[in-house]
Amino acid sequence: MRIAILKRDKCQPRKCEYECIIYCPMVRTGVETVVQGDDDKPVISEELCEGCGICIKKCPFAAISIIGLPEELKGEETHRYGENGFVLYGMPLPKAGKITGMIGENGIGKSTAIKILSGLQVPNMGKVEAEAEAKASWDEIIKKYAGSTLQNYFDKLSKGKIKVAYKPQYVGAIPEFFDGKVYELLESTDERGVAKQLVRAFELEEAMENDIKELSGGELQRVAVIGSMIRDADFYFFDEITPYLDIYQRVKVAKGIKDVLKDKAVIVVEHDLAILDMLADYVHQLYGEPGGYGVVTMPKSTNRGINEYLSGFLQAENVRIRDKPIEFSAHPPRAKREERSVFIEYDGFEKKYSGDGFVLEAKPGSIEEGEVLGIVGRNAIGKSTFVKVLAGETEPTTGKIAFDITVSYKPQYIKGELDMKVKDFIYSLKEESSEADVIDVLHPLGISEIEEKNIKELSGGELQNVAIAACLCHDASLYMMDEPSAHLDVEQKVRLIKTVRRYAERRGVSMLIVDHDIYLIDLLSDRLMVFDGEPGVRGEIKGCFEMREGMDLFLKDLSVTFRRDESTLRPRINKIGSAKDREQKKKGKYYYL
Repeated sequence: MRIAILKRDKCQPRKCEYECIIYCPMVRTGVETVVQGDDDKPVISEELCEGCGICIKKCPFAAISIIGLPEELKGEETHRYGENGFVLYGMPLPKAGKITGMIGENGIGKSTAIKILSGLQVPNMGKVEAEAEAKASWDEIIKKYAGSTLQNYFDKLSKGKIKVAYKPQYVGAIPEFFDGKVYELLESTDERGVAKQLVRAFELEEAMENDIKELSGGELQRVAVIGSMIRDADFYFFDEITPYLDIYQRVKVAKGIKDVLKDKAVIVVEHDLAILDMLADYVHQLYGEPGGYGVVTMPKSTNRGINEYLSGFLQAENVRIRDKPIEFSAHPPRAKREERSVFIEYDGFEKKYSGDGFVLEAKPGSIEEGEVLGIVGRNAIGKSTFVKVLAGETEPTTGKIAFDITVSYKPQYIKGELDMKVKDFIYSLKEESSEADVIDVLHPLGISEIEEKNIKELSGGELQNVAIAACLCHDASLYMMDEPSAHLDVEQKVRLIKTVRRYAERRGVSMLIVDHDIYLIDLLSDRLMVFDGEPGVRGEIKGCFEMREGMDLFLKDLSVTFRRDESTLRPRINKIGSAKDREQKKKGKYYYL
């Protein structure tokens, strides 16, 4: 079975000679395998295509994919986005009283599946001509899933007999649809009488009187989650719950969902595997080609599903989704501290903000040569302020930072406001990017795949990768990145980790990484800088520690313990109050025994 995908954002017929048509062997014999469409872009007939791949090689913009799929997927299409567009195969299964997770790359159909189950999008079963008459296809949809759980689900959904609550992936659009205070939004939608309980649990009391438009990303994310949880629904769907949240908030939100929705059917899409592991009872893996097709597997236990995904081989499906497994190590093979020399030392300083009165106190410290220093702590506790002071973005109130070094800095919040192509932006950072840049940075981060896109058109994950690449393409001796994993899927985080480690080791430069993803911090960091204090009021740096000491200190404050998975050595959060959790807390070993 073969499908043809045209990446319409890449296709530029005004700048090519229609090589896909000219060089197609079937076209040359008179068969209209590739023709010019109404919008001047090519239309490829999957029935007539022989899969020679010439059009793929000849397209100057890499806009065409011809994908061979297992024959058993034929007739299993759930939804297709137009002719030669993305195809989704299969669907996740909501289970009463269970939380089901979905794990997979961005652009592989997770959000599409959630929207279909929520009733926001009617599946066309791969028949794009049925889009205009979507309602007429319900009988066909119900018939297709005859004998399965989804038959009854879609039957009730089509008749309006199912009530769903849906939290969208991107919460930034919420202020466009609601104009008012936070408490007004939650009071107007609290159908279960649990809003106040959740506001306290998620530490949102101080934001209740604020206007929705004034909220930070983390506050808006928690409001969106609460707004879905307080609906009196039969099924709850959450499309990513952790963006903008620190690890403390992530754990609280996960615990809140488990406690409040324990008798409901819940599906969660999430890229933070530590939180997904803690939250879900089952997981569906999604594999395929981003922007091309996605396949939803049958549900598996959370531990097995995540371990298989990390290994890169899905056993039941007999499918390899990655060349090499993602490997964790109990003792990372990196240089011991005594073998590293001090790169820079900084004096203690204090930074006060007159507006909100926040103050950061930083003791004297140092950064070691060639190390990756992880930075952890709550939101609004001074991590970004510390990085900005070192980067020279802001001046300390007392004390002085004076380095005779070149710093490259990626801020926490990035905006895609430039009206220029990615390629032009990246290459404008230097007169000419070196071959090493291409090998070490641009290619691993997938910049070549989006280089023809306008920066204004990039998704959150794409924009993040461009910002990371821009940071690393500067010539510097100290690189600082504030939350580089935001909006990245698991695969992109793995590429980020490899890119940063390779870059630091090959070039002998030091890096500071602020992030809330425990997997990323665990795999990336040589040492750990731990922040403490009261969010929005004061912050202090407890110091720089070796990984075990630093993580024990950090996790103790978080009141969670981690163990390593027996087969993969990946970090796993122990269930609160479990025998393992109690044992580790008693021994003071929060970061593995």
